[in-house]
This record gives sequence, C-alpha cells and structure tokens, in this order.
Amino acid sequence: MAPHLSRRFLLQSAALAAAAPAFAYAASGRAAAATLPAPAAWTLRPFELKDVKLGQGVFAAKRQLMLDHGRGYDVDRLLQVFRANAGLSTRGAVAPGGWEGLDGEANGNLRGHYTGHFLTMLAQAYGSTGEQVYADKVRSMVGALVEVRAALRSAPAVLSVSGRFGTGAENVRGSYQYVDLPAAVLGGASAITLSAWVKPTHNANWTRVFDFGNDTTRYMYLAARNATGVPRFAITTGGPGGEQGLNGTAALPLNQWSHLAVTLSGSTGTLYVNGTAVAQNTSMTLNPAALGTLANNWLGRSNYPTDPVLAGAYDEFNVWSRALTAAEITALQTSSAASSPAGRGNLASYAFDETAGGTFADASGRGLTATLRRTWGGPSHPGFLAAYPETQFIALESMTSGDYTKVWAPYYTAHKILRGLLDAYLHVDDARALDLASGLCDWMHSRLSKLPDATLQRMWGIFSSGEFGGIVEAICDLHALTGKAEHLALARLFDLDKLIDACAANTDTLDGLHANQHIPIFTGLLRLYDATGEQRYLTAAKNFWGMVVPVRMYGIGGTSTAEFWKARGVVAGTISDTNAESCCAYNLLKLSRMLFFHEQDPKYMDYYERALYNQVLGSKQDKADAEKPLVTYFIGLTPGHVRDYTPKQGTTCCEGTGMESATKYQDSVYFKAADGGALYVNLYSPTTLNWSEKGVTVTQTTDYPREQGSTITIGGGSAAFALRLRVPSWATAGFRVTVNGGAVSGTPVAGSYFTVSRTWRGGDVIRVSVPFRLRVEKALDDPSLQTLFYGPVNLVARNSATSYLPFGLYRNAALSGDLLPTLTAVTGKPLHYTLDGTEFAPFSEGTEDPTHAYFRRTEPRLVFGNTDSGVTNPTGANGTTLLDAIWAGAPFSGKSALVARVQSVVNAWVSAGLLSAADGQRVVSTAQNASYVA
Repeated sequence: MAPHLSRRFLLQSAALAAAAPAFAYAASGRAAAATLPAPAAWTLRPFELKDVKLGQGVFAAKRQLMLDHGRGYDVDRLLQVFRANAGLSTRGAVAPGGWEGLDGEANGNLRGHYTGHFLTMLAQAYGSTGEQVYADKVRSMVGALVEVRAALRSAPAVLSVSGRFGTGAENVRGSYQYVDLPAAVLGGASAITLSAWVKPTHNANWTRVFDFGNDTTRYMYLAARNATGVPRFAITTGGPGGEQGLNGTAALPLNQWSHLAVTLSGSTGTLYVNGTAVAQNTSMTLNPAALGTLANNWLGRSNYPTDPVLAGAYDEFNVWSRALTAAEITALQTSSAASSPAGRGNLASYAFDETAGGTFADASGRGLTATLRRTWGGPSHPGFLAAYPETQFIALESMTSGDYTKVWAPYYTAHKILRGLLDAYLHVDDARALDLASGLCDWMHSRLSKLPDATLQRMWGIFSSGEFGGIVEAICDLHALTGKAEHLALARLFDLDKLIDACAANTDTLDGLHANQHIPIFTGLLRLYDATGEQRYLTAAKNFWGMVVPVRMYGIGGTSTAEFWKARGVVAGTISDTNAESCCAYNLLKLSRMLFFHEQDPKYMDYYERALYNQVLGSKQDKADAEKPLVTYFIGLTPGHVRDYTPKQGTTCCEGTGMESATKYQDSVYFKAADGGALYVNLYSPTTLNWSEKGVTVTQTTDYPREQGSTITIGGGSAAFALRLRVPSWATAGFRVTVNGGAVSGTPVAGSYFTVSRTWRGGDVIRVSVPFRLRVEKALDDPSLQTLFYGPVNLVARNSATSYLPFGLYRNAALSGDLLPTLTAVTGKPLHYTLDGTEFAPFSEGTEDPTHAYFRRTEPRLVFGNTDSGVTNPTGANGTTLLDAIWAGAPFSGKSALVARVQSVVNAWVSAGLLSAADGQRVVSTAQNASYVA
C-alpha cells in the first residue's frame, strides 16, 4: 500500500514547486535544453547526449539507419490517430497501421504508444546530432498535441469538407462522433421518405447512415453496409428477429458520394441507391408512427453499442412526411433538395453547410437544430491526452482479469506519451511539452487518487490490461522538474505491493509473470527511492535484478520466452522461436544503468555491455527502410532461426524501444562522480566527451570490438580527476594501460575498474589494451548446450539446420585456455570464423541468415594441438569430461605445465576407474608430442 503523504512532505514538495525554474519555448535554433536534476542519492552522474558524440563504428552505422528513418518519416501519419480522436482534420494522413491504427491487433487499443516512442527517438536524435530537422519535427508534433488536447476539452466541432452540392460534414474514423437529432424529427409520420448523401471512407459493417430507436428492441435504421457489405434498411418493434427490411444489391464505393433514400407508404417500402430502386418490400406493417417517440435519433451511430460509428461525410439529410415518387428521387441525384421538385424535407432538412461550431441548422421550418456529439460524452477531463477516449482508463477500474481486446494497457500508452513529451522538453526545450506532460499527470492523479488501494492493487496486477510500463520513472522525472506534490503522490499510487514486498524480501515470484510488464516497474522504484529515501524500493530493485541476471538470461543478454518468465535457472528448457523480447533488454539496460548510479558494482556495466553489444545491436537490421524501423520483437534462439525485423502487424512496442535505443547508444559510455573527482569509462566505443565542467574533452579512437582496446586522448586544458577504466569480467589476462607510452603500475582485476589518477593535460594519451579470448557460456540447466563469445562478442553459427549443431573446441586450444585457435579466421571479414565448414559471425550483425546462438558441445576424443590420441573422452559422474578437467587448469605457463596437468588429471581418472592405464598413457604421450599455440 502506498504510504500516506504527510502534510510536512506535501509542504516541502510545494516549496520545491515554487522554486522550480521556468523554461521558454524556443522556436528555432539549437535549444539550451533543460536539465533533469540528478538525485542526491546518485553517487554518479550521466552526461547528456549532446555532450557525447559518436565516432565512426558499428554504433554510428546502426544509428544512421534510424536517423534516416526518422528524418524522412511523415509525422502527420503518427498524429493521425490523435487528431481523429479529437475530431480534427487528419490532413489526409494515413496512420502507420499495426498497433498504431484502428485496424491493428486488439482493435487498435494501444494506439498512441508508438507516437510517444517516435517523439523520444526524434528528441534524442536532436540531442545527439543537433540537426535542426529533428527539432522541427518534435515541435510540429508537440504543437499538434496541444491542439488535440484543446479539442478534447471542447465540444466537438464540425469538420467541413467539399460536399456533393456545396459543403459537407465529415466524421473522421476514430473520432467517435455522430449527429444527434431532436426527438420530433420523424413527426410520428405513417408515410415517410428519408434521403441522404454519404461518402463512406471505411468498409466496416453495420455502420449506420441513420438510426432512430430506444434500444435494441424498437428502432428504424439504414446501415451503409450489413453483414454482407450492402446497404440495409430495417424497422422493428421486436428486436432483430422482428425486423422488416430491405437489402441493397451492391456495396457502396468508398471515398465517393452515394445517394440513399428509403420510402415507406402503406405496406410498401422501397430502398433507392443513387436513384435506382434496388429493393422493395410490399409486406411492411411498421412505420415511424408505430415506433412512437424515440430517445435516440442519430446520424452515424447505432443503437447497438458494439457497432462502429460511420466514418465518412454527409451532405444533405432530408425527411418528408410522404413517400416521394421515383421521379422525385431521381431528380435528387442532380440537384440539391431545395432546387428539386420535392423541395426540402418538411420534417427535417439539413444541408451541412456549416463551417464552424457543433450544430446544424434545420431548414424544414420546424427549427430542429441537430448537434454534433461524441459517443463517449465529453468534453474530456482537464489534462487528458490520448489517441482514444478516456473509456479504456475507466473500464480498467472495474476489470478483474485481462482482456486486451477491451482494454490494452492504457497507462502503458500514457507512459509512452508522457516520456516522449518529457524528452521533447529535455532535449528540444519545448515548454509546451512540459505543460502537456504536467497536465497529463494532473489528470491521472485526479482519477487514481480517488480509487481505493484495493482497486489499485487489483488493477496493477492484471496481465496486459493493467500494464503501466515505466510510467513511475517518467512521473518521478516530471516531479523533479515541477516539484508538484501531486506528481510524487501519483507515482506512489502505482506501487504493486505484492511484487515490491516479495522482491524486497528476496523472494523470487517471477515464474509465470509477463517479463516486460514488470521490468520497468523497478526502474520506477529506484526513482521513488531517490525521491523518498524509502529503502524497500532500492532493495527490491537490487534483488529483482539478481532474479533475472543471470538466472533467467540468455547469452545475448535477453530474457523471456513468449514474453513470460519461467523458473529460475531454466535456460535450455525455454529456448524457442519467441525468446528475448527486445523491450526486455531495453528495460534491463535502463535498470542496470540506474542501479550503477547508486552502487558502482561492475556487474551492472558487464551486463550493459553484453546486452548492448549483442541483443540491442543485433535487433536492428542492417538495412535502410523509409516505412519501418526494422527492429525485432522476439529473437528466437532455436537452431536455424531467422530474425524477423518486421514483426507482427508493425508499430509494436519493441520497434518503439528499438528506435529509442538506436538514438542513445552513447548514453552510458561515460559517467562522472557526483563530486566531479572521477570519470568512469564504462564502454570502449569511438566517442568524444565534452566535459565542460572540467574544461576538457575525452576522445576514444577505436574500432572496438573489432579492435581489442581503445586509445583515449585528453583535449582542452588541464584537470585533476581519477580515470576509472572498466576491466570486463571476461578480460582475465593481459589487460594493460599506458599513459603517454609508459605502463601504469597496478594489477587490473577482471570484473572491476582500474583507476589512473593524475592531473590530466591536453595531449595526454591513454592506451587501453583489452585482449579477447574465445570462451563458452553454458546453459544453466544443460551444460552441454553452449554459446560462444569472443571478448564481448557473441558469435553465432550461420547454418540452415534446424537441430543443434555439434561442435568441439578443445582440439587446438591455446596454452592460455583460449579456444580461438580451433577456429579459422575468415579473410576480410573481421570477427568471422569457420569451424567444421560452418561460419560463425557476430550476433550484432543484423542479417536474415539462419543462426544458431546455441550449439551442442561434443568432445568425443582426447585431442591436443590437433593431434588425436584415439582415446574416447570419458565423462565423470557430474557430467564433466576429462578434457574439461584438464583445461580447467588454464592458463598454462608453458607446454610442460600443460603436460603436468594432463598427467595429474589422468592419474586421478585412472585411479577412479574412469580411464584405463593404457589409455591414460596414450593421452599423456599425445599431449607431450603435440604442438600448441601460446
């Protein structure tokens, strides 16, 4: 349960709000971007993206593909669903589709999320490059969202378009708008003609041209399309089973004006389409008089609540208290009603020639003014901003189980929009974005603060529907900028106590949980710890990280299978085509980074390197595309899997986080100590840091990981600080540092930071050597299933086989224990090798080759230096082979040390009855006679 906020705490927050700085909207030019205050709890500080420039290399190449995508994409397409929801003109834009469109998965219930991702991507692109095109796009999007929020807060207004004879009124698909007519519109007539010009823009069935009724029992409607796609008129006083109807013969064309008319007189009903009678029923017994006074008299909306609202335009709707003749109907095809022999409808006549406001005048003389309305009521509450109505948020509050076809993670989508707005403010300094973000959180607080804690706990525990992503982190960031007590109070309303308490007690309850629904919760908890000092938040986050890394982690750094976690320690048992959802790696990187700000445990940056250099890089295809960002959703780890860079229906969450990742690759290369006394070099990457407080630049020149090390050059003036260089956990031998050519004393330890402290001067050169070695990592639940690493690089076999490939690696292992000599380098292709006719390549390469991330380790015979002893490699009781036991002693100082190890292990295995004495002698002899790579 979220603790009650004390009056003292609220007053302190209010004081912070009063002191919060204000920032002006910069219309053009490089913005003096706002800065997110660093929490006092952080012992390290990140640098802003603009302070770290990427040099040429694998990251810059991947980023350029995404920059080009962002530069060329029409943002009006992203804004289409927002503008439609607000009833604004969509400017002819076509929504991206997939999850960001009304026809996507689960009825488009997640639409709006991708726009938030894209806004973040553009803001980061500007922060990273300073290119004005990205700032311009950001400002364009923010300006449009300002208009959207204002429209949602107002009654709907007519969207005037060119009509059949003059102007018409458009209902944009997704606007949920319809025309509400007065109850007297039918006038109790026993004979009637209803006539309308319509231009449908979507082919949904059961959309209504008109529907007059009380409910789903007593009504009269004309549908533009029935279940078979043709117009249908029906009247009933006994529900669908009692309908007396007329069906058309052909579908109405889309994006063209069509004229529809229905006449009822006596027992005859006739349906006309474009002046032609297409259906007649001479057994009609019902007419408007039989329906009586009706409560719902609508154009474009159905009395059946699940039927869609008509998408399209109206021009002229007329009602006469008589059945027009066929000739009169024909005349309506070429002239307005006012100019036709029939004249305007005497019961109702709407020309839809209004160009503003939300009402339509009746020219029949009866004064029946019609009103434009939204199906969800409205206006929306202050601050609300989304690409759909408030209805999903409202429905979630009464849900007891997830159903994403009804409610799909509305607070997750709110988070993406909020994050995009915050990034627009922080990188582009658009103050309008901060206002939108603050208003959105004010709206959320106004809803959630009124709910009982039991309701909140139930909501946040619901799979999918209750998912809220990283919203707590974003709200805490907003609170750091505004100081509003309500914003911090809002962040705490998302506490999922059963999860927090379990993790704080180091009780692993993750089995069966949706991975990405829960990972970003813990980044939010860290920010809550920063804001409140409540220890359980920090403890829960630290313990949670250890429940995932490494016990639920694949070699590439990813986690989850089919989006869910299984039991800890089960890796081989979860390998499938749907492993490693890309969002999970994105969020684990954020969590690792933030944990490192609090506690400089090198394991967090070891993980960061693993996931960044492998899954994150490998999830982006090495190909340009104007339409899609080309990022994976899942990365299957089954043998022969081919990555899918255009997943599902498109515009997925993983494509969104993939866009973000590709524009902030450099965000964790360097951190500085809170007191400015140290600079952490966490990643070896070609970058230039502008450390303005120190008056120096720090430039890395490297082709890492194609190069085994980096050259660091200090530029600018002089400054005293400790340079802390990460020694990767896999760098077990040979890590070496020189300054201006001279070796630095000290013993680097794998999995730590090596510190060089001095007063640095412009021109100082630090050379860091990080020797790679080939090694394997074993699946925790099946040691024979292994994945291959060369330094930080995961090497995958490229082979179309769909079963695990068997490989042995000891046959030419070096005295150092490096397995690389067993492989053969591919000329002209760095980091590519062959083994037994199969090519191995870096996982980071975004190709469509069938790959094997894991292989079956088989060492059938005892081979040393490519010399085969002819002796079978025996296996001990614990699954360890004789070769495993021998090479566990590496590195060896020389051949004699290796041979001594072979003799010792052989003697032990002979004594244990696992190897005959004769075979043992052949093994030792082979080891003595073989030649080895040092």
